Amino acid sequence: MSHDNDEGVMTEREAEKAHDPVADASRVAAERDAMRRRDAEPSLGRRLGQIGVLGWAIVLPALACLFLGRWLDRTYASGVFFSAPLVMIGAGVGFWLAWKWMTRQ
Repeated sequence: MSHDNDEGVMTEREAEKAHDPVADASRVAAERDAMRRRDAEPSLGRRLGQIGVLGWAIVLPALACLFLGRWLDRTYASGVFFSAPLVMIGAGVGFWLAWKWMTRQ
């Protein structure tokens, strides 16, 4: 009576190859390396660039509104009647722009 491999019976050597811990570790390491390359951390320069973009996105609208408010205050001699609320509006717009930019990144 002979055992054929066609019957789905694994030999001892085939079973050993199927559960080789070194091959499994190598496969896992290769998968981790591929995942690291695919989902790489941004570089330091890229992170600093993001911080710069966020800073300008907040500051520029606030400054633009401040200059507009100061011009309106000088034109109508109103103290800080226009400057104060326009700076707050500009800062709000800046924070909103920064939030929108961050959600897209």
